Amino acid sequence: MLTAGAAGVQDLSEQMFTFPQRSNTAHVRLTASRQDFSKVTVCLRSLTDLQSDHPLFSLATPLRDNDFLIFWRESSQAFQPHVNNNRAQYRQLDYEPNVWHSICSTWDSTSGLIQLWFDGKPLTRKFVSSGSNITGNPIIVLGQEQDSHGGGFNIRQSFVGSISDVHMWDYVLSPCEIQNYVNDLNLTPGNVVNWRALDFQIVDRDRYTCIDS
Repeated sequence: MLTAGAAGVQDLSEQMFTFPQRSNTAHVRLTASRQDFSKVTVCLRSLTDLQSDHPLFSLATPLRDNDFLIFWRESSQAFQPHVNNNRAQYRQLDYEPNVWHSICSTWDSTSGLIQLWFDGKPLTRKFVSSGSNITGNPIIVLGQEQDSHGGGFNIRQSFVGSISDVHMWDYVLSPCEIQNYVNDLNLTPGNVVNWRALDFQIVDRDRYTCIDS
């Protein structure tokens, strides 16, 4: 078991972050290994029963608060991945409560195309932003959606539930690699964020725990 307030590089295999209640302060901050991205893949698993807006992954830079964001918009019943403060929308998904879901999002600055994978199913590629990398000191947050670099949290958009197996790469994973992630098969871990060697800090220890899965 990891205690709240834990920090540093740790192997979190078979573990998860649990966010037990809404908050406008508590979150988990992840450290990225680099600061310039022309391509991105983020994969994670989540479990929640929320019926309101909530983020799953929030990366902000000094230039943009939603430089890479995976967000559920309840009013639209849609996932809205963002890049460079531009968003796409994916609706008609079976986002069932109290079930673990695997979610991956990829983006390539050359084409400007983003793609969401939901429980192993590839969804339509959509244009969001091209010709501009994600640059600057990235702050990655789980449990909150950043409206400023490292802050601006809104309790009504905070996450309640569990998140696990978070990885981030500075390239677009192939369909085969994403299926390997979904099926928990042999996978090259993220070279930007690696759940098996995660550099993280839990903020507001009274509201967060990290427990065995």
